[in-house]
Amino acid sequence: MNETNKFLTFFTMLVYTFLIGPLVIITVTAFSGESYLSFPPESFSLQWFFNIFQVDMFVRTFRVSLEIAVIGTVLALLIGIPVAYALSRFDFFGKSILSNFFLSPVVIPMVVLGYALLKFLVINMGIPYYRGLLIGHTIVILPYVVRVISSSLMNFNYTVEEAAMSLGCNRLHAFFVVVLPNIRSGIIAAFILAFINSFNNVPVSVFLTGPGISTLPIQMLSYVEYYFDPTISALSVVLMIITVIIMFAIEKTLGLTHFAK
Repeated sequence: MNETNKFLTFFTMLVYTFLIGPLVIITVTAFSGESYLSFPPESFSLQWFFNIFQVDMFVRTFRVSLEIAVIGTVLALLIGIPVAYALSRFDFFGKSILSNFFLSPVVIPMVVLGYALLKFLVINMGIPYYRGLLIGHTIVILPYVVRVISSSLMNFNYTVEEAAMSLGCNRLHAFFVVVLPNIRSGIIAAFILAFINSFNNVPVSVFLTGPGISTLPIQMLSYVEYYFDPTISALSVVLMIITVIIMFAIEKTLGLTHFAK
């Protein structure tokens, strides 16, 4: 029994090292004083954090990534919530086909999906890169929204909705005043998951970015191809800090932990 516990402890520590180790290395190299990546650094400096704002494309692509992630997530929610409700609430012909259709972007390799969207949206239909990128991100994150909202609706007692309808509410009114408030934790979770997946997406974005339009992850990859300084490490640390702050603010204001109970 003791040997089993020792093995599990060792395995757990190994997993934690595998997950946290790269983050520690990135964080330490972000404060390096050298003009090249080195670990451990010989000296320490904050110059690479200031260098982030001196690279105009980082600021510009951060704005584009933020816009695409927010708008795409809102569109995915507007589409995904009614779809998840219909799939969870009703039985109809072709239900399984519709369910598989909305979950298909998860099954298809992202590189294949990105190339297909480039060929269809940009080349064949002539849609501008920005709109194509927005459509692509919405398609990519829609399955996550449908899956999370559907899971939340599985725990919802529809007799409450039926009671509201028996008291005079029509189905649409009952949906807004009864169903939506009871699945808000699922909606928040879907928003966070979809936003993060959109903001960090690379395989689809690399095909749907063009002249003057790029996302922050793609710009970071381009920067690494030509420069080997710790600027990318510093930018990664900033993004991690922003993520932690957002999650902390959401927890304090909306109480995700409380909603999940």
